[in-house]
Amino acid sequence: MKKKVLIFGFGSIGKRHANLLRSFKTVSNVLIFSSRINKKFNSTNRIFDILKFNPDYILVCSETSQHLRTIKIIEKNFKNKTVLVEKPLFHKSIRFNFKNNKYYVGYNLRFHPVIKFLKRQIKKNKIFSISVFCNSFLPKWRKNIDYFNSYSSSKVRGGGVLLDLSHEIDYLQWLFGKINRIEYKKIKTVSNLKIKSEDMVQVIGKIKNINFYLNLTYFSRHEERRIIIDSNKETIVGDLINYNIKIIDNKNLKKIKFKNTKNQTYIDQHLAILNNQPKILCNIKDAKNTLSFIERLKGKI
Repeated sequence: MKKKVLIFGFGSIGKRHANLLRSFKTVSNVLIFSSRINKKFNSTNRIFDILKFNPDYILVCSETSQHLRTIKIIEKNFKNKTVLVEKPLFHKSIRFNFKNNKYYVGYNLRFHPVIKFLKRQIKKNKIFSISVFCNSFLPKWRKNIDYFNSYSSSKVRGGGVLLDLSHEIDYLQWLFGKINRIEYKKIKTVSNLKIKSEDMVQVIGKIKNINFYLNLTYFSRHEERRIIIDSNKETIVGDLINYNIKIIDNKNLKKIKFKNTKNQTYIDQHLAILNNQPKILCNIKDAKNTLSFIERLKGKI
């Protein structure tokens, strides 16, 4: 049976999901809940309409600070639905009882071929060091909105590199385990970007006995997304932007190139949800662990 999809919010990520899901053979209809009127999709801002629509699959793509409000609407009006909440789950740690529906959180980089390869590969090695880098340039993120007007620029609305680039925190803990120690942290706004949120984060800590370094930025024109893993046998360099892996041991350099298919991580995430294959998906517990770590960094818990 084909699925009906309801999407809350029609910003850049809502549009991306809507366009992708409309092309799925297993999806019959997509409805947008938003105050924005658009010609490409059916849309509404009335609860009555979404109740009548009775979706099978619901996406929360509103601003991060509005996630709780949106989830309360879903919990009040629907039962036994499958819901994908765009990352991060909330803009801060919030106690909430998810009881009426099944929820996942949109950390789609878990479906990146580099991350999937590492998930298999790291089991073979004794790892002693991990370095994770995500350097980006916020003004290039969204084409149709000035960066200083986006929620990313506002701490109150859920912006800042810690939440925006929390993909790195999620996959770091998914691959290696829960972060148990913070030895050094720097969370600052250092650039001349017109924002009211942090644009740089550096963290040194431990996962069990493994040392890790995390570096996140909003202001680098040299964009990169890399993870470097040093073990007793080899060094692995994963490049998520260029879709490749380098494995370096004492004698050889091995290169692995993956196919770079636009939007494939989003497609694979949707397929996993629609086909009820939750193994890779980020659940509520994992998403809360990511938020908890962010709150620890900010000194709030």
